[in-house]
Amino acid sequence: MDRYPQDHPLRFHGTTILAIRGKDRVVMAGDGQVTLNNTVVKHHARKVRRIYKERILVGFAGATADALTLTEKLEQKLERYNGNLTRSAVELARDWRADKYLRRLEALMIAVDGTAMLLISGNGDVIEPDQGVVAIGSGGVAAQAAATALLAETELDERRIVETSMKIAASLCVYTNDQITIDELLIHE
Repeated sequence: MDRYPQDHPLRFHGTTILAIRGKDRVVMAGDGQVTLNNTVVKHHARKVRRIYKERILVGFAGATADALTLTEKLEQKLERYNGNLTRSAVELARDWRADKYLRRLEALMIAVDGTAMLLISGNGDVIEPDQGVVAIGSGGVAAQAAATALLAETELDERRIVETSMKIAASLCVYTNDQITIDELLIHE
């Protein structure tokens, strides 16, 4: 997926995004580190945002400009399909895979609302996780594993699970820091 080879001076690394769906809310977090080759160039990037009338959370990993372009495209789809996240995500993934310009974008995205939690990729994937936990980015596996274990073995609320899991990921992944942005949406019945 990387546009640049391993030793290219402009190869970007990093990011961890984690989302958890609970009974009454969805919590999403992203680390703040931006890395260029082997140098940290920013510590407090905001990779979790609210879109579409503040009703949808998105988190992205990959090239920042690409991720912001995809976020904008998703918001356009949401406007077109009256906030239907699943339909909008499928249409975005279709365009992303088929469009010559969009196909070159290098990013992954998690989007959540009151009913859906989706991982969206440029391969045309729109995946809803089975257990209400999903993570992307270089520290994604560590964050998801920690969150899954904490959900099964503790009584911590979703926000504490996300905070703890992101700290674990930051302690393991050199491309993830502990400057975490957390946001949550309440789920209305």
